[in-house]
Amino acid sequence: MAKGKIYQSLAGFYDVHTENQVYRTRARGNFRKRKITPLVGDDVEFQIEDDNQGYILEILPRKNSLVRPPVANIDQAIVTTAATQPVFSSNLLDRQLIALEISNIKPIIYFTKTDLLDRAHRQQLQEIAAGYAAIPYEVIFPEKAFSETALTQLRKLFSGKENVIMGQTGAGKSTLLNHLAPQLNLKTGEISAALNRGRHTTRRVALLAVNDGLIADTPGFSSYDTLAINFRELAAYFPEFKRASVKCRFRGCLHVNEPDCEVKRQVESGKIMKSRYENYLQLYTDIKNRKPNYKK
Repeated sequence: MAKGKIYQSLAGFYDVHTENQVYRTRARGNFRKRKITPLVGDDVEFQIEDDNQGYILEILPRKNSLVRPPVANIDQAIVTTAATQPVFSSNLLDRQLIALEISNIKPIIYFTKTDLLDRAHRQQLQEIAAGYAAIPYEVIFPEKAFSETALTQLRKLFSGKENVIMGQTGAGKSTLLNHLAPQLNLKTGEISAALNRGRHTTRRVALLAVNDGLIADTPGFSSYDTLAINFRELAAYFPEFKRASVKCRFRGCLHVNEPDCEVKRQVESGKIMKSRYENYLQLYTDIKNRKPNYKK
């Protein structure tokens, strides 16, 4: 029996890396009965057969897992955020950040298309970026979208981490991935078309070694579509709300109508971004009014 990590899955085969070898493995038949699917990023125990072939016997406990892309044990997500074309949306960014907080994945916010901004628009977005950096999130707001300085800053954050790239269509996920791992040679635009839910969906998911870290070579990521949480839990996924809430008069304050709410005080004083609070209220209402899904 050996231990390793799945670096690639392709048509029912899993390439498992140990310290000095790669084994092509299949999952044992009882996995299907138990409704378990091995994912790229899984740490596994496997049995070695002949010619570097083997069978996965056990999936070791996961730290987290995502549905799209189907990967496990993610440490960081690079959230590609378009400064323009499409127009910057704080609501979408906050939804993405909440989804990552729920999965315990560290976000790195990377602004793309910054070179398309005029001076006034750039200044406005730089203030927004500074607001996110104060939360604190790791924020990269480059002078030129993929400048060497920005890429070097990003690569430094990779060391020893397992990463994914996420972001809305047109935010430049593929372009960023190409800059980080030129060996992929992805055609911008084509990859996002291939990754959409359709018959052309790519079945290969892999981890690539980039700057002493790993990156999933699939920029499809949409697990922020629905937030499967209770409305009472939402504030806990805003780190600055969580910090402020210890000074709220009521324990379990939801920061909506309660008196003596420190979160609302900090919004008024400008310490908490107004856009974050407005997005919180909108999401809070959406989740509270959501009809229960009994089919689950």
